[in-house]
Amino acid sequence: MAPPLRISIVRDEETAADDTPTAKKTLRAESRVPLTRWEAAAAAAVFLIFAVGLFCIFLTMPEAEYDKILRVPRNLSDLRVLKDNLAVYARDYQAKFVLGYCSIYIFMQTFMIPGTIFLSLLAGALFGVIKGVILVVFSATSGASSCYFLSKLIGRPLVSWMWPEKLRFFQSEIAKRRERLLNYMLFLRITPSLPNTFINLASPIVDVPFCIFFLATLVGLVPASYITVRAGLALGDLKSVRDLYDFKTLAVLFLIGFVFIFPTILKRKRTYE
Repeated sequence: MAPPLRISIVRDEETAADDTPTAKKTLRAESRVPLTRWEAAAAAAVFLIFAVGLFCIFLTMPEAEYDKILRVPRNLSDLRVLKDNLAVYARDYQAKFVLGYCSIYIFMQTFMIPGTIFLSLLAGALFGVIKGVILVVFSATSGASSCYFLSKLIGRPLVSWMWPEKLRFFQSEIAKRRERLLNYMLFLRITPSLPNTFINLASPIVDVPFCIFFLATLVGLVPASYITVRAGLALGDLKSVRDLYDFKTLAVLFLIGFVFIFPTILKRKRTYE
């Protein structure tokens, strides 16, 4: 009977050790976002600058029914109502509306706020395909670039904490494709292989040069932006956001992406031979 008693005592001591203030403090520390005070202050400062800039932009805009137009849609029903409210406003004050639209889009893209797909649909509904695509690609590229530099400033601990496995995979893939990195980044931007938010945050951490990141974003976002903006023309017929990317659409995107990554695959095959 002595050995079971000893095991029981040891287990009780281990349980007691886990309940000590030091152990609890360690668990709490591990569950926190791994940002230093300086990094958190830098992120807060950037956020504040963007927020003040947005506020100043809206102060210069002509007065209108702000309760109807100053809102970010969260579903297709909200988007249809917002589109009806903004149609006349966007036509009469087009320059100021575009400035406000781009500012909101860049702000949301920089700080990873969900909902930019609704803004892309709105661009198609209000401006048509050509102007809408230009507006969306410009705003998305600017927001992604801002996110890139913000991540370069404070992103490493955050990304390592949120997506450790995905970051290791991305880093290994980037290392294998250094010679044709632009092709690979174009493939990632065109296809939904990795989330755009993750690409924006992780690229500076794995040493993707900004020139390659910028060019891949500018060109690679065009196909998906065209699909989304074009869907905005028939906003009333759209039942769900998921309808935007059906099997046929995804197949086309992967086909375009494969065209860009094929030279890399071919070169690697020749190297092994």
